[in-house]
Order: sequence, then structure tokens, then C-alpha cells
Amino acid sequence: MIFKRGCDKKGPDRTCSKCGKRRTCGVYWYKFMWNGQLVRESTKQGNDKIARQMESAHRTSLAKGEVGIRERKTIPTLRQFCDDRVEPWAKATFENTTRKSWLWYRTGMRTLKLYKPLADSLLHDIKGELASEFAAHRLRDDYAVSTVNSSLRVLRRILNLAVEWEVLGAAPKIKLLSGERRRERVVSGAEEARYLAAAPEPLGSIAAVLADTGMRPEECFRLCWESIAWINGRHGTLLVSHGKTVAARRILPMTPRVRSILETRWEAAGRPAEGWVWPAPTRSGHTEPSSLRKQHARTFETIAEQAPRHNLKPVRPFVLYSLRHTFLTRLGESGCDVWTLARIAGHSSIGISSRYVHPSDDAVLAAMSRLGGHNSGHSEESRLPTEGAQKQLTQ
Repeated sequence: MIFKRGCDKKGPDRTCSKCGKRRTCGVYWYKFMWNGQLVRESTKQGNDKIARQMESAHRTSLAKGEVGIRERKTIPTLRQFCDDRVEPWAKATFENTTRKSWLWYRTGMRTLKLYKPLADSLLHDIKGELASEFAAHRLRDDYAVSTVNSSLRVLRRILNLAVEWEVLGAAPKIKLLSGERRRERVVSGAEEARYLAAAPEPLGSIAAVLADTGMRPEECFRLCWESIAWINGRHGTLLVSHGKTVAARRILPMTPRVRSILETRWEAAGRPAEGWVWPAPTRSGHTEPSSLRKQHARTFETIAEQAPRHNLKPVRPFVLYSLRHTFLTRLGESGCDVWTLARIAGHSSIGISSRYVHPSDDAVLAAMSRLGGHNSGHSEESRLPTEGAQKQLTQ
């Protein structure tokens, strides 16, 4: 049998008085039983004769065995989808290129699978409420907000992949927790000098390069000799060829200190034409964060031991990534526009760059003073009323 959905086209301009739509209203559907199963589909047609022909054609195809009953796709659980599809894809895509991304996926999926109510749920049953319950469970286990949000980002990425691979029709909205602590540590000039003086090699050289270029530590570790141009620019340039995003590929000018450090290493290595700038006996062949962890901790211990002898306070510990924040903050305070800053930092948008710039109170006051009273009433002339205005006020 065929039937029409409830649109009447009685409104103005032949629109439906119920839904207000035109032309898409009043299409015919057909339904019938076949071997105990209900077959119901839309013809997307407004002509009843064509709709009956389509119903007849579908019955004939079923009788001849040309088509079967259209079955719904089987929706996997989160655990099955991660094990069968997401993990193999992430490993093949990131393990040999950006290993940090692969570890992020792997750690996040392991965390999600530990929470059984979430891991055993079908993908289309995962909603914002279940994600909130997972986040509350992690917070009760005394995990930081940033750690919980990292797992929620992995969950959101998995559900988006399910939509991209046509496993789901739409992904639910996964909200992150507020109150996440960001890396906002800015190293002062005095702290930087004391740290570099106490840091052993190669940590001292790497830290100086990070402080003068604003590269991500991973970008610095993967620096190659073939990416250095000694004759370009004023002091030479560096090509960053690997990074988190496409925008990470960029050319950075070298400061005199960076050129001196790299040139000294290049001479000591025999002027190689290619190879890692910071080689190390690791799986990748270059320095990794784990290679510098002990040196970094020992540097702060050395500073703390030397502080009483020079009547100085110990330097508050920071991570190497803070040197990137420090460079970008200094760059922002120097008057660099946000678009140039985003290009230097390798950010895909200027919104990301705003997280790395933390102007001091003096910089904010200096910026306001530069307004010079333009439409704001801060100029020297507009501070006090004129003599005529004073007389009017006293009368």
C-alpha cells in the first residue's frame, strides 16, 4: 500500500499549512510485509502512479532475489571500534611520523576503555551525559582537569572519526571541563641566565635555541643540518619541517647566539651536510624529552645549591616548553602584530597565539598610555576643565 505523509499544501503559494515547506511536502511512501518483515520506504515522489510503480518494482526485485531486505548497519561498542579501527589507523598514521600523537591516541583509548559503562556502550548511545559521568569518575580518582580533558578530546575525536567513516550519522557534543591549568610560566631574563649557566650540554645549547626561536621542543630535537641555511638573512635561517600542523612548517631567522651555538656544533661534528643536529642513542636517533629529563632536574638542584652563596633565591622550576611561552610573550610585548606572531609560532590561527602571550602590567599600562586620549579622554589637555568651564561649574 502507498500513503502520504501529513502535509496538505493548503497554505499560501502551495506551502504546507503545518510545516511551511513547499515541493518537498506530500511525498508518497509505501509499505508491505515480506517474509514476516516490514518494508517501508519513501518514493520521494508526489505522483501516486509513479509511487505505485516503484512499490511494484521493489516487490518484483525481492521476488527475483535481486535485492534483499535492507538491514541496518551494526553499531559497534566503543571498545570494539577502538580495537578494530581507530587504534590500527592511529598507529599506521602517526607512529613513525609524529609519535607524540600516536601516544596521545593510545593513552586516551586505554583510559576510555577502563571505564566500563563507556567502553561497553554502543557508539550511538554515547551522549554528553555519559561523557560527563566519565569525567566525574576521573575527577573522583584525583586526576587533574587537564588530564580529564585530554581523555575527553580523544573521545570526541573517536566519535568524529565514526561520523567520517559513516559508522554514525552525527556525533554528540562533548563538553570539556572548565578550570584547566595552562602553561603560563614566563621565565625572566635573570632566571634564564642562571639556568643556562648551570645547565650541562647539550641541555644548555638546546634551551638557548628554544629561548631565541620559540620552537616547540620536539621541533628543535628534530632539527637537521640540511635545514640550516648559513647565508640566508642576516645571521642565517632555520627550516622547521615537522610539527603538529601544516602551519608548523616555517622558516625562522637565527639570532647571533643561535648561530654561534649551531656553528660551533657544526664545526665540531666535521661540517656535515646532513644528519641530526642533536644526535642521541635513542630509537629515533635524535634527542628526545626523556634524554634531557635528568639533566633538567639536576640543573635546578645546582641552582638551589649555588643560591645561598650568592644571596639569591632558587629559580622556580619550569618545563622546557615554558621557554617557548617566554619567547612569544617577549615578542608580543615588543609590539609584534598577532598575525606575524602566529606565523613565527607556527600556529594555524591567531586565536591559538593569544594563549601564549601574557603581557605584564607595565606593558598594559604602556599600551593604554599610547592611546594619547584618542576618543578616550586620557590626554593631558582633557584631564582638567578650562577656566570657562570652571566658572560655569561654580555658578
